[in-house]
This record gives sequence, structure tokens and C-alpha cells, in this order.
Amino acid sequence: MVSSFEIPKKIYATSVYEDPPGHIKVNWSDNHLGEYPKSWLESHQFPSELRMSNKVLTFRKYRHSRDSELHPCVDYEAVMNTNEGLSGWLQHVVDWGYCLVKGVPVTPEATKELLERIAFIRETHYGGFWDFTSDLTFKDTAYTDEALGAHTDNTYFTDPARLQLFHLLEHTQGEGGKTLLVDGFYAAWRMLLEDPQNVEAFTDYAQPWHSSGNEHVSIQPYRYFPVFERDPTNARLMRIRWNNYDRAAKIDWTSKMAMHWYKAARYWNALIHRRNHQKWLQLEPGTALLFDNWRMLHGRSEFTGKRRLCGGYINNDDFLSRFRLLKNGREKVLNDIGTYNTRQSL
Repeated sequence: MVSSFEIPKKIYATSVYEDPPGHIKVNWSDNHLGEYPKSWLESHQFPSELRMSNKVLTFRKYRHSRDSELHPCVDYEAVMNTNEGLSGWLQHVVDWGYCLVKGVPVTPEATKELLERIAFIRETHYGGFWDFTSDLTFKDTAYTDEALGAHTDNTYFTDPARLQLFHLLEHTQGEGGKTLLVDGFYAAWRMLLEDPQNVEAFTDYAQPWHSSGNEHVSIQPYRYFPVFERDPTNARLMRIRWNNYDRAAKIDWTSKMAMHWYKAARYWNALIHRRNHQKWLQLEPGTALLFDNWRMLHGRSEFTGKRRLCGGYINNDDFLSRFRLLKNGREKVLNDIGTYNTRQSL
């Protein structure tokens, strides 16, 4: 709930002491008191060397528009009743990172059927298909009426869900709640053009992520993952993990590495807050939003009143299976298995 990027750059410790035994306290120059378990500080181990990759980042061709009024869109009936409509819907998501579906019946049942046109809905600790309001059913910022900054979901999963769908069923007795979209691949490309060293910090320094809001859950990936994940053979950007709400403390790096990463994080935070990088749209009952959670960062403005939203996740592998078969046909898909074509298709 605290934006670490608002901490003064030239902050320093004014005093350090142990009180009570086993607990280290630090008074910082901005009048903040930090408390750290002594055992946690003593467990810090520095890596002996740092290896930078030769290839920083490459990109495949995507479509991107900074026009806040331009949104790819398809018709619900075409998606539900024809393979061409379904294929076109998914093609927009591949190209643009997201797509609206107009004319969706304003019910959770119809929304669920729309999502299942792609594949089965992924079960998580939030359940499968969600239908929720801001009642803090889960101790997660999504279940509040507060503003949410641009982020990706599932950073704490080893395999974050690829597709995510939202459908606003109702919003009464209030206003606000606009949806924010930021094309993460475009922002990464801008960072590569403007300051490649910042990109190196986001590709080479893996971070710990977790979801531990509820007592019965503490989900963490089997290993640390960086913000920018690449194809190891060609350095193509494949996935972005960015959620400052989910990021845990990291101890296995040198002070030089930490300074490098936080410099990049400040730069990235400023990039995704640039007005011309953000798209705001007001979701309405009858219009569903599907987006690529590996590419698009999403958020919302704060709101008042009662807001009911439904939706769910689709796994990457199931989405790609459906899309490849629709686009290329089974014979070509089978002939391409294990080839360069399959790996490069998305």
C-alpha cells in the first residue's frame, strides 16, 4: 500500500539500534522508522558475480495505438456463433493486446459462456469464474473501491494466466471506476530506446513475488522471475510481471544491483504513468473486455457506489492451442510441432 518510488532518492539512516533484542530499528532521514528482524538481516548473502546477457531484448511486430478513443472491438453474436468471429476476437488480442466484445447479455451466465468459447476457465485461490463486489471477500486490493495502479495479475504464480476478462454487470449509486490499460510491450520498447541499462536491470535481476493476504494462502513461484521475461534463444520479450502490491523484499543482491534495479523501477513507473501511454475507458454493462495479461498492464480509478464485476482467467497453453487450431488448421499445427514456426507463432 506504500509506493516505494515516492521514497526520497537521497534517503539515509540517522540512527541504527537494537530494541528489543533480535529486532533492529532504523530511523530514516524522512522521519520513517524501519524495523527489521536481526535474523533476516544476518541471512543476507551476496552473489559472487553478476552475469549480463549479450542480447538485451527483441520484439515481434505488434499493433499499438495511442489514440484513447480507438479500441479493437468485435460482436458477441459473431464470437459465439462462428469460428471466424472467435478467431477474429483472439487475433485482435494477439495484435493489440486487448479487445472489447459488444452486445454481451448482462448476466454472469452469458459472460461465463463467452469466456468458455476460448477454453476452460482457470481455477485459482479466488475461485474459477468470479462475480464480485468491493466487499473484501478476499484481502486483495481488487476487492476494494480504491484506485489501482497499472499492474499485471498473477505475478506470484509460476505460470501467470495469459488471458483475463472483465464484464461490468452494474454500477449504481455512484461514479468512477474507469479502467486503465497500458501496453507493457510498448513501454518496454520505449525503455529500450531511451535507456537500455534500465532494461538490463529488468531482464537480469529476478524478483520475489507472493500472494499472502488471506490466512490460508501464501502463494509463491517455484523460483524468482524478472520483470521482463525473454525467449532464451532470441531474447524476444515474452511476458511482463509487474505488480508493486505483490513484490516481496529481496535480499540476494549487492547494493550496486539494488541501486541499478530501483533506478530502473523508478524509470518504468514514470513510463507507465505517462499520459500518452495510458488508455482509459469506462466499462459498461453489455461490453466485455478481454486482454493479454502477459502484455497489458491494467488498473482502475477509485469509485463510489455499488459496482458488480464478473470475469475469469484462461491459461496460456489452452489459449494458444485454441488460437493456433482456429488460425492454421489441425494439419499445419501438427506439422509445425517442434519447429521454429510453432515457437515463434506468439
